[in-house]
Amino acid sequence: MTLEKAMLAAQGYAELGMTDDALRELDSIPDEFRLGEGVLQMRLFVLMRARRWAEAMDVCTALRAANPDGTTGFIHGAFCLHELGRTNEARELLLAGPAALKNEPTYHYNLGCYAAVLGYTHEALHYLKASFVLDKKFRDIARIDPDLRSVRDLIS
Repeated sequence: MTLEKAMLAAQGYAELGMTDDALRELDSIPDEFRLGEGVLQMRLFVLMRARRWAEAMDVCTALRAANPDGTTGFIHGAFCLHELGRTNEARELLLAGPAALKNEPTYHYNLGCYAAVLGYTHEALHYLKASFVLDKKFRDIARIDPDLRSVRDLIS
């Protein structure tokens, strides 16, 4: 099976919630392509969709190694840490990431969420406002995000 066919099959299985089948397709990809960024991102998509946070975190580590200036391994890695109850580590990972993250509204939004969960109200509001400036949809998301319960009434 070609790389493209395996990737399409994995995506299809993942969208149907057939995680094991999607991962089998990705495992069938020849070793020389398995650590490619596209394959790693597909594996990450599958694992995150299945809420397999520890395994997804391992993929994020590989993504950061493959592309230290990329944002995906940092943003999703931090989210996995947060889901594993390691919110302070999630915050630290984002803060240590590449400068390109500062252009990503998700970076600011997630830092706002992590700060709110950790009780850093002023920091949370700062990052949330930055995310709203970069992408207005985050204001609507913030209204229902359970991580922001402690600061919801302070968001303007």
